[in-house]
Amino acid sequence: MLRFVLDTNVVLDLFHWGNTDAVPIMAALEAGQIECFADLRTLDELQRVLTYPQLKQTPEMIRERYAHYSSLVQIVPEGEAPPLPRCKDRDDQKFLELSARCKAHVLVSKDKALLKLRGRTTLAFQIVLPAVAAKLIAGEME
Repeated sequence: MLRFVLDTNVVLDLFHWGNTDAVPIMAALEAGQIECFADLRTLDELQRVLTYPQLKQTPEMIRERYAHYSSLVQIVPEGEAPPLPRCKDRDDQKFLELSARCKAHVLVSKDKALLKLRGRTTLAFQIVLPAVAAKLIAGEME
């Protein structure tokens, strides 16, 4: 089973924006066809971002979306990650660390700083856009 970490923008694609590239990820996650991991730092970021005024969410919507996502992911305890490259955006380093700690196969992101790390260093996981993740899931399901 493929093991995924989703950055916060991808989670918003699943639950708020309805991005078509994210639909297969959500379907596979809800069907239990992939495993998805989060930790307290990534969940804290999601909780904070869900309150941004530009998302125009009510407190009830925030609670529902956070609870729904939390129910679909496996929570990884904090711990030491192996040596990793430094992401230019320090806020995104937590996604690299989580991916390494939970032995993810794929980190799904649209963040340019994370995507720039592809090919520049050897990682035990891929960093891909949601559309590529959807193709990986489709290939796994065939």
